[in-house]
Amino acid sequence: MNKIEINNLTDEEIKELETVEKVLLYAMKKEKLENTWFDIIIVDNTYIHNLNKTYRDTDKETDVITFALNDETSVINGSNINILGDIYISLDKAKSQALEYEHSFLREITFLAVHGFYHLLGYDHIEKKDEEVMFKKQREVLEEYGITREKIS
Repeated sequence: MNKIEINNLTDEEIKELETVEKVLLYAMKKEKLENTWFDIIIVDNTYIHNLNKTYRDTDKETDVITFALNDETSVINGSNINILGDIYISLDKAKSQALEYEHSFLREITFLAVHGFYHLLGYDHIEKKDEEVMFKKQREVLEEYGITREKIS
């Protein structure tokens, strides 16, 4: 059984997180993952800025940071569990980027979560060919689940 633990460390209620979880479970199924767990932690800009500065030596906030733990399988309650790691998403950046890109907050926070998920699986976008692979996977998951980038006004 796949499991996603979502922890909202902000004071805001985020109703879209229910859909985010469903989309990620869909992505896990699409990637044929079984007994795989990871966490999503929703934070503010100050929190993610501190993570970025501490772990990436970049002195500014960012939208999403991942910490992959996928070095080995853990045994929990007698079952082999693949623990991928943690995805930190800045609620502040998700909101501002949704406005900047003129699409819904649901689309932005779901995109960031799916983006982080593929980072946990080892995908990156440093090289152009790798970016094309990663972004195609993200786009497919979002489109197949009906999360579009339609402009809102």
